[in-house]
Amino acid sequence: MKKLLYLVRHATAEEGGNTPMFRDFDRILTSHGIIEAARMGKHLAENNIKIELLISSEADRCKSTAKIFAEQLHVDADEIKLDEAIYGGGARAYLAAVNNLDEKVKSVAIFGHNPDITFFAEYLTRADIGGSMEKASVVAIEFEDVNWNEISNKSGRFLFYWSPGTIAKA
Repeated sequence: MKKLLYLVRHATAEEGGNTPMFRDFDRILTSHGIIEAARMGKHLAENNIKIELLISSEADRCKSTAKIFAEQLHVDADEIKLDEAIYGGGARAYLAAVNNLDEKVKSVAIFGHNPDITFFAEYLTRADIGGSMEKASVVAIEFEDVNWNEISNKSGRFLFYWSPGTIAKA
């Protein structure tokens, strides 16, 4: 049975860093980021991409990106599963999220952060994503005849990498 995994880097967020007054975790999407997320979500919907489950880092910028995608894909945003380990947890946190999926789920999107999300895409497929996924970009990976808990290094087939820049040219 075929399974599909969509890895989504959060859209453009406000600049900032870790200071006592402004934590990286709390950065929100800019107006440009909101538009990027809406365009990418709409592009997926227009290409008949169906996603059953959305999992997001708990960081504000990821949750907001996931909610915008959910709206465009006609998925209930209240059903987005938050995973605290994704923020700062490295590629292992993404792998744990995938390996713990219910077998009834056939398509899932995980919303996360660079560089971990890019490393994870390359780990699963050995495809060259270009070193860094662009903000609001999507990598699609297909798995054939494998359970979610069996997914590991080089077990997926790279389908596509779409970014706001590539869909604007299409």
